[in-house]
Amino acid sequence: MEGDSKHPSLFLYCSLFLLTTKFYWPLVSATQRPPDTQLPLQDFAHSIRLDGDIMLGGLFPVHSRGERGVPCGELKKEKGIHRLEAMLFAIDLINKDPDLLPNVTLGARILDTCSRDTYALEQSLTFVQALIERDGSDVRCASGEQPIFAKPDKVVGVIGASASSVSIMVANILRLFKIPQISYASTAPELSDNTRYDFFSRVVPPDSYQAQAMLDIVTAMGWNYVSTLASEGNYGESGVEAFVQISRESGGVCIAQSLKIPREPKPGEFDKLILRLLETSNARAVIMFANEDDIRRILDAAKRLNQTGHFLWVGSDSWGSKISPVVQQERVAEGAVTILPKRASVDAFDRYFRSRSLSNNRRNVWFAEFWEENFVCKLGMHGKRPGSPKKCTGLEKVGRDSTYEQEGKVQFVMDAVYAMAHALHHMHRELCSGYPGLCPRMANIDGKELLIYIRAVNFNGSAGTPVTFNENGDAPGRYDIFQYQINNRSTAGYKVIGHWTDQLYLNIDAMQWTNGDSSVPASVCSLPCKMGERKKVVKGVPCCWHCERCEGYHFQASEFVCELCPYEQRPDQNRTGCQPIPIIKLEWHSPWALVPVFISVLGILATTFVIVTFVRYHDTPIVRASGREMSYVLLTGIFLCYAITFPMIAAPDVSVCSFRRIFLGLGMCFSYAALLTKTNRIHRIFEQGKKAVTAPRFISPASQLVITFSLISVQLLGVLVWFAADPPHTVVDYGEQRTQDPENARGVLKCDISDLSLICSLGYSILLMVTCTVYAIKTRGVPETFNEAKPIGFTMYTTCIIWLAFIPIFFGTAQSAERIQIFHRWPQTLLKYSVIQCRIQSKLSVDKLTRP
Repeated sequence: MEGDSKHPSLFLYCSLFLLTTKFYWPLVSATQRPPDTQLPLQDFAHSIRLDGDIMLGGLFPVHSRGERGVPCGELKKEKGIHRLEAMLFAIDLINKDPDLLPNVTLGARILDTCSRDTYALEQSLTFVQALIERDGSDVRCASGEQPIFAKPDKVVGVIGASASSVSIMVANILRLFKIPQISYASTAPELSDNTRYDFFSRVVPPDSYQAQAMLDIVTAMGWNYVSTLASEGNYGESGVEAFVQISRESGGVCIAQSLKIPREPKPGEFDKLILRLLETSNARAVIMFANEDDIRRILDAAKRLNQTGHFLWVGSDSWGSKISPVVQQERVAEGAVTILPKRASVDAFDRYFRSRSLSNNRRNVWFAEFWEENFVCKLGMHGKRPGSPKKCTGLEKVGRDSTYEQEGKVQFVMDAVYAMAHALHHMHRELCSGYPGLCPRMANIDGKELLIYIRAVNFNGSAGTPVTFNENGDAPGRYDIFQYQINNRSTAGYKVIGHWTDQLYLNIDAMQWTNGDSSVPASVCSLPCKMGERKKVVKGVPCCWHCERCEGYHFQASEFVCELCPYEQRPDQNRTGCQPIPIIKLEWHSPWALVPVFISVLGILATTFVIVTFVRYHDTPIVRASGREMSYVLLTGIFLCYAITFPMIAAPDVSVCSFRRIFLGLGMCFSYAALLTKTNRIHRIFEQGKKAVTAPRFISPASQLVITFSLISVQLLGVLVWFAADPPHTVVDYGEQRTQDPENARGVLKCDISDLSLICSLGYSILLMVTCTVYAIKTRGVPETFNEAKPIGFTMYTTCIIWLAFIPIFFGTAQSAERIQIFHRWPQTLLKYSVIQCRIQSKLSVDKLTRP
């Protein structure tokens, strides 16, 4: 069937063959009949005909598909009779309406498709009889007279069909003869192809809209991994194909499996389908485009395999709000979300249909059969229900003696008839303006021209909703969304939970799942990643992934990407962003600061005590003998060496950094300059004594001070140049304590003093120290009475050793905090130096006082 629908030329060949058989064979047979035998001009036993100025065709599934070669099966009371009567009722209303097609009467020729596409094709040939020219020149009656041809009804438009497969088959024939067609129930997306079905229109939205609505529902539920299940045939396969295509384009939903239910399933086929769905157990949501029987059997199989509550059914309009698929399997269907084109019950039709009886509805040739089925009785000897013991009285009443509920597509049948009537009305108004009845211009209505008017209609339908068509002949998508729920009283029913009109409106709070649970169950391939984890998608399955944590200094920049934080930042606790790295500095209460401060305070107190003692005994022989001027310079240097501890520990800022630059090398420069001047003076005195008796120049206390401060001024000049070239400022060093674990990373606030600048600042003091050491070596052989050089030499040797240990340790240390600690231990060494210096001064004083 599906292959045939793709080759319109094949239908043409079939139609020509059937037309030849149907219309010419009776003529040939007539030539062989006796003259007194009459052949009826038309056989209306299996069709309804209403006279009218303009004839409309109608196709309805009055009977179900037959079995074992029989074309038609049992009567369809709702889908067949209700819909057929809706067309008759609509025609009655239009013919009574003075404002719609005034003075023009609509007629109808209504046929039964028997829910079979091939049978419907044969029946639809009735609609094209009037458009085929028949040559009867070679045909003669038995009497030799010219045959008389019955003039067939010319159908200008067709209402129907119901099933998409039937509409596709019929549409291929009708388009060849340019007869417009409006369907009231066919929703296959294939029929939207305006190049193949250009004369087809419909008042129901296509399944592509339905598929979009179902995808929006799935997305709103947070489901991204679903399976699809379709009945074999155009409706099921086209619906699933539209859903799969839209889901691929949107990229938010993945299809785990796409299964198909065969037309004639073998025993156990539905159990196999359930087991296959369970192979991807995470895909709990199942999108169903299946007929009622297949839905019922799938639910039954799930119940039989004890899978109640596992699957999350999402049904198309074939499920809708119907009771028959869920009878006796309410628990397994609980929570099912279904969709149905938005519709309303037509009250006027209810009154009309309830008033129908055998006496007032003789135009419906199938109404007697409906009467028997509806009231379970038998009409005379020729009734359709020979086994029924009850005899129909004809006084039964619909809705009183039988249950009655308006079939869901009645509204759309009436809208389709009215759409055709409005198109004819507009056509009549333009072509026959002011002409009562049909004018000559509408004697032969051009189907192509009528199609233009059909596509342009815009009116409020029987339910009050607008009836319009787009360029492909499709109606706008308007759906109600239902959920099958079981309340606390164990009564089940469908509840409206939302609607879809171009976009979804869903009341999730009104939804209810298994055992009354209100939380939406999951249907996902992979659970969402935690914060700070990125998705590593499985190749070929974009909805399945592995979660990988963002490590080190990386944070989760997006769903799939981890990025590196800026250098001065680290990931926050959730690794969803970055935060500044904490900045540290040496605190006064730290043990690393308390110990140097304590030592420095002791050193400052000791130095201050010596200075006060010297000042107090300024003019005593022992102070004068020790060289009080140079002693003050030396004690000042020692004091500065202890005092530098406090700027080194203080929180860095511009002023603190300035003090550090100035006093970092100044204290040592004072000390080494004083010692160098002393050793140089001793060396010059003894060298001059070897050559002459006269004393060398610049050995007076004033000269010694000038020399000392000249040496110190070089250090100060270097610091001034340093200030000009690189003004002091603070920096935060994030690299020296950038640990592997970002939680332990710290930024160190410090003065911006580079290693090169530090070397240059201390280099001059080292130069003074080395020079002083050289002079100490040269003066090591002075007489015992001038043994001041020997203690100075000893001091220089120990100082060199300390410097040799300090330089590699300081510049080889990676952490800034450790460097600070080294600086803080430095005064301890200088303290030893000052103690030794004090001993030197004391010894020198004693020596000078005891010298003859």
